[in-house]
Amino acid sequence: MEKKLVISPSPHIHDNMTTRRLMGDVIIALLPAFAVSVWFFGINILWITLVSTGVCVGMEWVLQKYVLKVQPSVSDLSAALTGLLLAMNLPSGIPLYIVAIGAAFAIGVVKISFGGLGSNLFNPAIAGRIFLLISFPVAMTSWALPSAGFFVTDAETGATPLAVMSQGLADGHTPQEVMAEYGYSYLHMLFGQIGGSFGEVSALALLLGFAYLLIRKVITWHIPVTVFLTVTVFTGILWLTDPSKNPDPLFHLLTGGLMLGAIFMATDYVTSPMLKKGAVIYAVGIGILTCVIRKWGAFPEGISFAILIMNATVPLINKYIKPKRFGGK
Repeated sequence: MEKKLVISPSPHIHDNMTTRRLMGDVIIALLPAFAVSVWFFGINILWITLVSTGVCVGMEWVLQKYVLKVQPSVSDLSAALTGLLLAMNLPSGIPLYIVAIGAAFAIGVVKISFGGLGSNLFNPAIAGRIFLLISFPVAMTSWALPSAGFFVTDAETGATPLAVMSQGLADGHTPQEVMAEYGYSYLHMLFGQIGGSFGEVSALALLLGFAYLLIRKVITWHIPVTVFLTVTVFTGILWLTDPSKNPDPLFHLLTGGLMLGAIFMATDYVTSPMLKKGAVIYAVGIGILTCVIRKWGAFPEGISFAILIMNATVPLINKYIKPKRFGGK
């Protein structure tokens, strides 16, 4: 019997890792932070998440089926994850129609128009958040303060610790004075008793999710840890230079969307470098840009802009950071 030699392109190594499993693991890793958010901000969190996720999934299904004329791939959970991440980057009191606009933009413009999963240049959830921040600045900066109650629907609003600190420093106060005046403590920041987007408020819950992703080998430590170290070094130098005008590194690590962005969005497979060396360069860039924007930019937060900017450099990083060819020197 004649035997045929079958030649096929790489990859030739297979395992049980699928897109659906990867996306599902990230969703599971976000559940601790989501649960804390629901406890502190109430039932509005559920409606925001349902609208964001529903519009993302629906938009992807419609565009793939009726515009691209391909089999819809919403079962891989990537659109659902985009919706969840976008929701967790929003204030808990934001109007639902704004949520729907951001979700439609994230999928329709940022993801599908570039070719869908695996082809998009920018992280859809991050791009959706920045689009809403520019388009609806008042709604996107009206932060509800945590009140610990599931049925809370009309929470008191206030500024985030980063915004409060920025304004306090501009008024001539020291970081210690600002924290004392507003009753901030590192325990509050660790457990979630601060204002902000509902997915960023509990650093401890986000770190639990990070540990889960590492155990499941969904991501490696290189990007998140490098971002954290870069921010620590950069803000540490500023703090040591003049502690009366600069918060210490721990304040920067525990506030804003730094952990949410570094762990769950900067590590996106599609929009981050392929190799570990490139990932470290990418993460250092995110850390530096975040600190620069926080210190000298118009916005007190900087991680979203930093990730989006560094997303644009990924093709260049991948071009110049390559493994040696087999048999090459």
